[in-house]
Amino acid sequence: MPGPGSDYFMIARVVQPANRGLQVSGKIQAVRGMNDILPEHSHLWQFLEDCTREALESAGYREIRLPLVERTALFSRAIGEVTDIVEKEMYTFEDRNGDSLTLRPEGTAGCVRAGIERGLFHNSQPRLWYSGPMFRHERPQKGRYRQFHQIGVEAYGMDGPDVDAEQILLLRRLWERLGIRAELRLNSLGTPEARRDYRAALVRYFEAHAGQLDEDSQRRLHTNPMRILDSKNPALFDLIDAAPRLPDYLDDESREHFSRLCRLLDDAGVEYVLDPRLVRGLDYYTRTVFEWVTDALGAQDAVCSGGRYDGLVTQLGGRPTPAVGFALGMERVIALIEQQAPERPPRMLPHVYVVHSGEQAERLAFEVSELLREQVEGLRLMLNCGGGSFKAQFRRADNSGAAVALVIGEEEAGTRTVQLKPLREHSEQQAVKLEALPAAVAALIN
Repeated sequence: MPGPGSDYFMIARVVQPANRGLQVSGKIQAVRGMNDILPEHSHLWQFLEDCTREALESAGYREIRLPLVERTALFSRAIGEVTDIVEKEMYTFEDRNGDSLTLRPEGTAGCVRAGIERGLFHNSQPRLWYSGPMFRHERPQKGRYRQFHQIGVEAYGMDGPDVDAEQILLLRRLWERLGIRAELRLNSLGTPEARRDYRAALVRYFEAHAGQLDEDSQRRLHTNPMRILDSKNPALFDLIDAAPRLPDYLDDESREHFSRLCRLLDDAGVEYVLDPRLVRGLDYYTRTVFEWVTDALGAQDAVCSGGRYDGLVTQLGGRPTPAVGFALGMERVIALIEQQAPERPPRMLPHVYVVHSGEQAERLAFEVSELLREQVEGLRLMLNCGGGSFKAQFRRADNSGAAVALVIGEEEAGTRTVQLKPLREHSEQQAVKLEALPAAVAALIN
């Protein structure tokens, strides 16, 4: 049977009462928190993807494509059994063989699994990136959904702060390219040993004030007390401010690593805020952690989070391999582009719409369309399909956003000419012979 919070979600086989989450008749709606990306918004997604790919590949990062479904044990071991993700948020189900599988709630664990399984870490320092949907069963709200999309970046085999700084600088360039503003916050979590000492101090402190803790914080007190520091409950802010500070518990090696990182960022002119309360909800983070935050999206202020996880490869069965990476939430970044970008990327509208009427005209329209697609570089051409009068076709041409209509009737088919009709400016329609058409269209769109 599906695990807790799975909403009876099964892939190999769906067993669901007829009246639970599915209408027997009428319209079937999308699953709550899993949204369609419509054509009027998809150009923003493509803009973000293109800018990110360009920035990452220019720095030597190569794309890896990972499965949506992994064995549940992968996330339990990597993320931690007592985290909110594993306890409450994963979409987990059993397949026909009785294996427990989970829709990926994040990308790093799968990337490490692939690296170990495929030998990517052996005598190598791979820089990798991936993108795609992740799944968590939580309350949908602005910028946070049950199916959400991330771009993840991972670098393995380098233990110095130089690669930490490289990724932060890469992100700064990306924000500049996208035209959005965000603030960088930095902290160090130290080694697991230093963090155990700090964890014990936190537990003692919060136990002494247990009566002031809310229900979530009381639940986390003996399982994941550092997450209390990340609470968004205003009633706890003063209590959290007075709690022990992680920097006071860092080992000397982690202090030096963090100091070198800050020097590299200072040399590059990167502005940042040191935030001793910055923690991570996932167990595998060590040393450097960072977030890029904004107040433009309300309470959900982090648009990108990252840091170091030097012990994760060993934790999942591989050889000791240092690692650092980050993930940015695509929905939140796109919301920032819509709010902040001085010039939003344009929709990729067709340059040309081909209008035709009559059997011979239809045949010539197909010939013309293929000719232009082959000979005019970068041309976006839409061919009218589905028939219709000239009036109806011109209405479609206008609605498409095309700048020019190519008009072919029976007379044009007989003389193998095409009428070029501008749709966005007041200029004369002109007849063009087929052999001259590619040059004429190229001149119009360039």
